Amino acid sequence: MSRVTLQDVADHAGVSMKTVSNVVRGYVHVSDAMRTRVQASLDALGYRPNVLGRSLATGRSTMLAFAFADLRRPYFAELAHVLSRVCAARGYQLLLEETAGTADGERSAVRGRAAGMVDGVIVHPQDLTPARIDELRGDSPVVYLGEGDRSARADQIAIDNVLAAEEAVAHLVALGRRRIGFAGHEIGELSRPSALRLEGYRNGLREAGLPVEDSLLVPREVGDDRGAVVAVGAALDRGLEVDALLCRDDLAALGALRAMHLRGLHAPDDIAVIGWDAIGLAASLVPSLTSVAPDTVALAESALEMLLGRIEGHDGPGRHLTVGHRLLVGESAPYADGTVDADQRAVG
Repeated sequence: MSRVTLQDVADHAGVSMKTVSNVVRGYVHVSDAMRTRVQASLDALGYRPNVLGRSLATGRSTMLAFAFADLRRPYFAELAHVLSRVCAARGYQLLLEETAGTADGERSAVRGRAAGMVDGVIVHPQDLTPARIDELRGDSPVVYLGEGDRSARADQIAIDNVLAAEEAVAHLVALGRRRIGFAGHEIGELSRPSALRLEGYRNGLREAGLPVEDSLLVPREVGDDRGAVVAVGAALDRGLEVDALLCRDDLAALGALRAMHLRGLHAPDDIAVIGWDAIGLAASLVPSLTSVAPDTVALAESALEMLLGRIEGHDGPGRHLTVGHRLLVGESAPYADGTVDADQRAVG
């Protein structure tokens, strides 16, 4: 059977070949009705784009890369899922590249094997700064996710980690908590997110007139839930006295809840717990988890828009965008009246 062509699809849909081409390329100024009509014909005829031919003709692969530390971390898995959907809606495929959070891995993603086969890279680095990424990328379009020292030329998108941590502390204070700890940051040099969240945590304590004490900090040696079980458990065994914990991420919160359970402590009665990232299983926990929820859809859509702009030739100064967040309130740290958000209610 011969390959289905754009003209075949145009004839089937009763539209021009240019309209079909615009839909296939993800051109934004196509009405939803026309996009649906053409897509139905694409599906009915089983059209498959000739990626190699298109690449040779246009110099583009219609593939993008998302470079991040570790797919086993729920936040990166969720962000990869959202980015994949957003890219597909614009006619792009997304290549996922794990960097292990190392400078070598991130360097490779920006200018090495990924940059050679994709039109652009969205990178969520753990080690490299935006300025260093800008030095490495050459003429490869790159967008940086996460807060950090701003570069004059690097596009950058993040949530306001400091503000989010301040709001989380204010929520705990509103519950009457006065011994609020912070759990799950690194033992050695702090990552940028950890540093900013700790800054916001300390700001929140000062705003509430509460003491800022290093004895309330519980770092973990291994950055996963098991590392938090060990760290929080050891701190409790040493006599840590807290009535609330703000955790660096949801994995740290899961570990904290486990360590508490093993010692007969419960959230929120004994210790209220707030996580960070609002991973998908948070509502299924007992208790359901209160967590800082970044707007991952806005993050993904904004990153793609910036990257496509660079791919199309935008060469202006670096753009720096802050997207929203909210505190998703569950049973581990409910509202003062004991209620939780609708999407955090236990199902059963």
